[in-house]
Amino acid sequence: MKKVYLLGGGRSYIGIENSMYRHIPAEILGAKTLRKVLLPYDINGLDGIIAGNGVGAGGNITRLMMLEAGLPEKIPAVTVDLQCGSGLEAIGIAAAKIACGMGDFYIAGGFESSSTAPRRGYHANHADYEKFGGVSGWYQVAKFAPGSHRETSMLEGAENTAKRYKITRQEMNPWVIRSHQLAKETEENGYLHDIVFEVLEGCRRDEGIRKRMSDKLLDRLPCVLTDGETITAGNACLTNDGAAFVALCSEEYAKQHSLTPKAEFIGMVEIGANPEESPVTAILAIGRLLERYHLTAQDIDIFECNEAFAVIDVLFARTYPDKTDCYNIFGGALAYGHPYGASGGIITLHALRALEKTGGRFGICSIAAAGGVGTAILIKRI
Repeated sequence: MKKVYLLGGGRSYIGIENSMYRHIPAEILGAKTLRKVLLPYDINGLDGIIAGNGVGAGGNITRLMMLEAGLPEKIPAVTVDLQCGSGLEAIGIAAAKIACGMGDFYIAGGFESSSTAPRRGYHANHADYEKFGGVSGWYQVAKFAPGSHRETSMLEGAENTAKRYKITRQEMNPWVIRSHQLAKETEENGYLHDIVFEVLEGCRRDEGIRKRMSDKLLDRLPCVLTDGETITAGNACLTNDGAAFVALCSEEYAKQHSLTPKAEFIGMVEIGANPEESPVTAILAIGRLLERYHLTAQDIDIFECNEAFAVIDVLFARTYPDKTDCYNIFGGALAYGHPYGASGGIITLHALRALEKTGGRFGICSIAAAGGVGTAILIKRI
């Protein structure tokens, strides 16, 4: 198997749904970001683009994005849909292709626009047509488990997880405050300044970061579910627009093109669990990854989890209490947001920068996806 290197990459600033990118389709937002990521490289050697997208129009939207970016038609492009885990899965697929000799240079990651996501509806021939409203029954959130299709399924999964593990709002509050505070400090100190791109004139900040966040504010927020007890707009991430990509190559390609890699891609795992409690898979995937590569949490210097819900933070802290100082050190999705298909690319970029900043060796990126699938990757700084 060939060695696989991560060369770097970049992301757009992350917008809140129906805000700064409200009129920018996913393929355009992705294309603008992709062009900037590709600037340092010779695209003639590009073997393909693999990108995640969760709520776009389908039809291999990555190919559409690539063509919008003006890349040569000869370059193939593939779309991955693992919902929230799409971007991380895309990176893993690109790495696997390189490792087994199917290519030498790929761009992988993902892009998303909740603002322009299409409405969908059941066909009249489908058994759920009448149950979901007939001719006027539109939806945006896909069906993730047999027997139920609800727009609130992800929120319900977080609520179920909190209930099962007895996680209270008060236990989650510090993690929400921490995420916004670290993201604010990161923004003020410019820790990510060279890997975050302005892709639309005047849009130069991650919109979700709140300068002030407190227990008092969080305690006042109502639960988002009618019969909910714990999940609020504060301890759940927002819906967002954004794009993020990383460049991967073989060791031989890096040497031939005098490229300096930032990290080696060591491996990836996926794990399934109860789709009604999908947030737990972010933590389960970490455990499986450590087991597969014969490591312990103490061997890992940086953890990046996509904190779509603060219940994930609490579960991480309970499972790895000695590693919270190296967890999401720039803040997480509770502050930045969660543009579904892009989030795997975002946390990978943040992990690379975190390893540089701390001088760490090993980093893990983990994400939980709708439907109860967790994905995690292991990288080693060079």
